[in-house]
Amino acid sequence: MDLFDGHCDTMTRCYRYGYGVRENFGNQDLKRAEYIGKWGQFFALFADEVLKPGVTRRDVFRAEYAIFQREMELNRDVIVQCRTGEEAKAAFAAGKRAAFLSIEGADLIDCTLEGLQEAWEMGVRAINPVWNAANILCGTTEDETDKGLTPEGKAFVKRMTELHMLVDVSHMSDPGFWDVAEIVEGPFMASHSCARALCDQPRNLTDDMFREIMRHNGVAGINMYRTFLGEPTTVDTVVEHIEHFLSLGGEKNICMGGDLDGCYDEMPDGIDGIQDMGKIYDRMLQRNYKEELVHAIFFDNMMRVVNEVCTM
Repeated sequence: MDLFDGHCDTMTRCYRYGYGVRENFGNQDLKRAEYIGKWGQFFALFADEVLKPGVTRRDVFRAEYAIFQREMELNRDVIVQCRTGEEAKAAFAAGKRAAFLSIEGADLIDCTLEGLQEAWEMGVRAINPVWNAANILCGTTEDETDKGLTPEGKAFVKRMTELHMLVDVSHMSDPGFWDVAEIVEGPFMASHSCARALCDQPRNLTDDMFREIMRHNGVAGINMYRTFLGEPTTVDTVVEHIEHFLSLGGEKNICMGGDLDGCYDEMPDGIDGIQDMGKIYDRMLQRNYKEELVHAIFFDNMMRVVNEVCTM
């Protein structure tokens, strides 16, 4: 099984608990991922749930980036930071894992174009402008839900496209989603969002939103967080969300966005971490889906988007 996953919070857990990516007690590490063939992973830098008095989001951003760099160096025999699709291909050809950086909530870089440029130079290749709290760029699915992209937000997203960065709409308000769709000509992604038709959560995508992602040749990542899947939450529940997007014609637009180390202990029954992601793959094969399609969902679709967008 190959896997290219759109979102995890492993760096935030490393920051919180002081461990590394080789082997840890979170949802994923390199040892438990040994069974995976090619593995690409977007590692999100995130601050809100680990903020302490006197520590800014920018402080956390820099600390987590330093941890990421440390882990890439300590484990350079296994994993390498990538900035482009070509670099990911080279990593896979060398038998290594491809690590991409993303930001969850542009507050980490002060929501400024200067911060955006700095992040790009550090190798960040995907950004969600917001997390749960609205900011100067946009409203969220939980806060100022009627607020779309502000003038500052539109300039931020436009600059992201110029820098060949992936715009991530998970957590953005519904109006913000449609504003992104109007600005971005090529692919964008909802890195960790399921189907709202099956689980009526604002963090999930409506059918029209998913169709718009399809129109842009983007991807939506299936989240392992129980809250966004619905109850009872099993491997079959995960497959049902995939099947719903497939029913809309999304064979080339579904990927995995597990939110591992974000959903931590709120995962489907029988899935405790990356070591169990193969159960979803196998269940789809058991349901007589062709391996070509399952492989596309787990790897090819995300790889295609990275190849198209992340070119510099």
